[in-house]
Amino acid sequence: MRIPRILIPFFAAAALAAVAFRTSPPIVKANDNRVPAGRLAGDSLVIALEVEYARWYPEAEGGPSVEVAAFQEVGKPPQIPGPLIRVRTGTTIVATIRNGLPDSALTVYGFATRPGFRGRGFRLEPGDRQTVRFSAGEPGTYLYWAVPGAVDTSGGRASFAEREQLAGAFIVDPPGGSPPDRVFVINIWGEPIDTTGYRNALAINGKSWPHTEPLTATVGDSIRWRVINATVREHPMHLHGVYFRVDSKGTALADTTYDPSVRRLVVTEVLSPSQTMSMVWRPDRPGNWLFHCHLMFHAVQFARLNYTDHDTHSSDAGKHMAGLVLGIEAKPKPNQPAEARLEPRQMRLHVLKGPPRGRARHAMSFVLEREGRAPAVDSVENPGSLLVLTRGQPTDITVINRMLEATSVHWHGIELESWSDGVPGWSGLGQRRAPAIAPGDSFTARLTLPRAGTFMYHTHLNDIEQVTSGLYGPIIVLEPGQRYDPGTDHVFLVSWTGEGEPPRILVNGDSVTRTLKLRAGVKHRFRFINISPAIGPRFFLMRDSTQQSWRPVAKDGADLPANQALPRPAMVGANVGEIYDVEWMPEAPGEYTLRTGRRREIVAYRFLVD
Repeated sequence: MRIPRILIPFFAAAALAAVAFRTSPPIVKANDNRVPAGRLAGDSLVIALEVEYARWYPEAEGGPSVEVAAFQEVGKPPQIPGPLIRVRTGTTIVATIRNGLPDSALTVYGFATRPGFRGRGFRLEPGDRQTVRFSAGEPGTYLYWAVPGAVDTSGGRASFAEREQLAGAFIVDPPGGSPPDRVFVINIWGEPIDTTGYRNALAINGKSWPHTEPLTATVGDSIRWRVINATVREHPMHLHGVYFRVDSKGTALADTTYDPSVRRLVVTEVLSPSQTMSMVWRPDRPGNWLFHCHLMFHAVQFARLNYTDHDTHSSDAGKHMAGLVLGIEAKPKPNQPAEARLEPRQMRLHVLKGPPRGRARHAMSFVLEREGRAPAVDSVENPGSLLVLTRGQPTDITVINRMLEATSVHWHGIELESWSDGVPGWSGLGQRRAPAIAPGDSFTARLTLPRAGTFMYHTHLNDIEQVTSGLYGPIIVLEPGQRYDPGTDHVFLVSWTGEGEPPRILVNGDSVTRTLKLRAGVKHRFRFINISPAIGPRFFLMRDSTQQSWRPVAKDGADLPANQALPRPAMVGANVGEIYDVEWMPEAPGEYTLRTGRRREIVAYRFLVD
């Protein structure tokens, strides 16, 4: 049949549309890990998966996107993270995996009994499929993943590509099942733009902030999460406003549930590559809270797939943050009475900006008002002023911004009301959100101090520039009646100066060795705080070439369980956002050194003990 000439353009357009329909990749569906994949047949789970190319929108649907390889159940949309595999122990899993990528082989890992598969995988050429049958194994939190053969992982900024969106959760429950929980998987896709730039999508359950799932809870709820790091990077995960309890840590190979006597309370816990964690927390105050990666490059506007600089100074929480961030709204209990508060202590903290220092374009600082006198505009301190507070004493700190740009203050590790938490455009309750502190303006933070320990404060706006310029400081909360003694109580705060590569590490605002005189035969408390953007150095206490011993006593301001607060070799690794307290009693006079570093070791302090 001949097509009339007038209809030729119509049929041509229809034909092109049909070709486009056939060749256009399907759309990735963000997986909230609520619905297990496969079908149960007796004591077996039968599941058919395939890997295909798909279009992923890690932010808004219709926003920036990237074409990626993704897992999908046969006959269902592709998902990031991959389909949830969740069974009870004793279940046999019959899994068929097909490589639908036309141009790349796959190596598939994680489809084996836990523990004990030792990381072995199987290779699938394009078009190949393989069926594996195995027992689920011991209860725990695990993952499965695939690695495309075409990915260049030779290392180096200009060549390193990440394809960690090809991973999903594998949960094995005990015979009676687990208490209700949520599963969150961290995935990253990334590739270099040039020798200095990097384009990536960082997601929790398939989405990047502010498009991550909005979470709700009620004050007093017991909330159980499983968090899975399916990437090749460390992620120090930080919870605002309240502590969480770490019940287990695991890997792709095995999981360890801790005895109740050794479960720690923390506000920041590091997940190493392919590591998993189960955690429990209970919001004790209503308001908006955050759970986020404390590597600053993973939670600021630069974490967007296609970022622009114009959101750097925005006070909109949907713009000045991005990436690995979850928002939680804790609703008040019905008929919850207002919290009674004693007369607070009053303090005034000034935000100052001075001339360049080191690599930083500007020197910024928090400086405490002393004896009722405002500090001079150029009297910056690095780190910011030490705040010495008392447990049980409410404290109002008025922050006065004397810079020409907005800022904020987050009271890291302090249990407090959400309005004072310091995340502009997010902290608060309902539609009442705390603003950024505008130039020439002030904000009064109302702190509650339920525990003694070590904490810190730092900006939560334009984080990388403001933190590397000096907007941070230490907090010590003492027991009532206790006095701060700088002769026996020592803070070591790790930071960067400027944004250059490689990072220049500072300890207490300096990169040269300092000397302290210490008394022998008395107990010294060392408080290690890390507010660097993206590095976790280790500290060693040495005498000549002999490593000393000390006793860890606290993590993130919370006392360690008794069986963890025992003498051990004097080494501590404080990752970003982590705080560790140790006690050390030098028994003999002499010279000791506090060394730090990750790849290159330096002497941060020389202690002369007499």
